Amino acid sequence: MSLSTHVLDVVKGIPAAGVAVRLEVRDAAGEWQAVQTARTDADGRVNEFAALTGPTPARLIFDTAAYLGPDCFFPEVVVTFQVPDGAGHLHVPLLLSTYAYSTYRGS
Repeated sequence: MSLSTHVLDVVKGIPAAGVAVRLEVRDAAGEWQAVQTARTDADGRVNEFAALTGPTPARLIFDTAAYLGPDCFFPEVVVTFQVPDGAGHLHVPLLLSTYAYSTYRGS
């Protein structure tokens, strides 16, 4: 199963380039283990993370403070989701603003 993300700065109306994103999965003992760290490209995308197998909980951790600045309201955004068994591709976008964020299962 492949995984991608896209970060959009909805205040500026542009892709959020250079945002650090860490992928973690929960192991059998229930602990979170880092799998991969990446940065969004000029289009605000990480097109492919390491392959995952489901079903398993996973999470993307976005370092929003480095993008928005040290006084931002949400210095980190954690999106936890369930990797379904047999999923071909998951896309987890993040819509980001100064005082709010939103996410959804994309295509």
